[in-house]
Amino acid sequence: MKKGLSILLAAAMTLSLAACGGSTETANTTAAGGDTTTAAADASEGADAGTATGEGKTIGVAMPTQSSERWINDGANIKEQLEAKGYKVELQYAEDDVQMQVSQIENLIASGVDCLVVASIDSTALVNTLASAKEKGIPVIAYDRLLMDTDAVSYYATFDNKGVGTAIAKYIEEKKDLKTAQANGESYTIEFFMGSPDDNNALFLYQGIMEVLQPYLDDGTLVCKTGRTSFEDTCILRWSQETAQQWCENYLSGFYADEKLDIACTAFDGFAYGVRSALEGAGYQVGVDWPLVTGQDAELMAVKNIISGHQTMSIYKDTRELAAKCVTMVQAVLEGAEPEINDTEQYNNGKLVVPSYLCTPVAVDTDNYMELIVDGGYYTKEELGVQ
Repeated sequence: MKKGLSILLAAAMTLSLAACGGSTETANTTAAGGDTTTAAADASEGADAGTATGEGKTIGVAMPTQSSERWINDGANIKEQLEAKGYKVELQYAEDDVQMQVSQIENLIASGVDCLVVASIDSTALVNTLASAKEKGIPVIAYDRLLMDTDAVSYYATFDNKGVGTAIAKYIEEKKDLKTAQANGESYTIEFFMGSPDDNNALFLYQGIMEVLQPYLDDGTLVCKTGRTSFEDTCILRWSQETAQQWCENYLSGFYADEKLDIACTAFDGFAYGVRSALEGAGYQVGVDWPLVTGQDAELMAVKNIISGHQTMSIYKDTRELAAKCVTMVQAVLEGAEPEINDTEQYNNGKLVVPSYLCTPVAVDTDNYMELIVDGGYYTKEELGVQ
């Protein structure tokens, strides 16, 4: 991520960022940070909210891990944008250790933070801790991952998680021309690598994928030789890259010893890295028999892999936009105002339907990475190693 984005981010905080919940074209314009004609049309309603100051108030931000580039960027973006508004920020990473995150949030509450932003590892472990925050009058914003079984959460800022799955599946459907294959009685092999069972987002993503691909599995256009197609059979705890690699190695040496894998449908760039290692170990070659490999988050390494052909696509989720939306929620709850939301039905956490803002995910591949990623200021050509 370019360090020189701070000026752009400070300016972007005055926008309502309504574009990230709209059409693909609108989302791309906002993410690009270049031609802001469309975004400017929506800026007026959020401009007033962007003028307030957070001086004298402290925001506790709890992130799950620094092992993924995506979460490092999320934490940095939230911190930078909150500090630009005058807030003091206490940013904590728990390195996927559930009890560490519980302790970190307890300490943030004890220190008297004015608001909590939480991207949970396992939200069920946070129920009592968040109840304590509510008792002390500390508002809680769920970030990216829904906080389950608690009435302490005020708002939820995330990407359209089911939309992520739909985008991945639609990409597979179009690139493999599954409708034509279906009509001609042709088939492709596919295996699934889905997200962590303790992350509510993972189930939404899986549902989005299966709404598109299940009919092709049912009629044999897509063949999963392992038979592992349910969420329970394909979910990978803590989004472990190592587990994804081990699964893929086992599949290739067993079920695919005499037949090639055509599609590796993975829910995360880290899984795609593990799949790449397994494929290389099994002798697959880019441009020869390399399968279609999906991912999510458009991490720097993932985009490099897309350019080199080792990963086919990823889901671009501009964390600058999500952070900006979260910041407007923090500011609103501390000022007794209503932030912009665009979903009041989908995210029931078992205690209440959490008012949410859903940003729109976008598929990125070799055809559009330059426009989305480079022109959008997300990564530079130098970082990607391209001319």
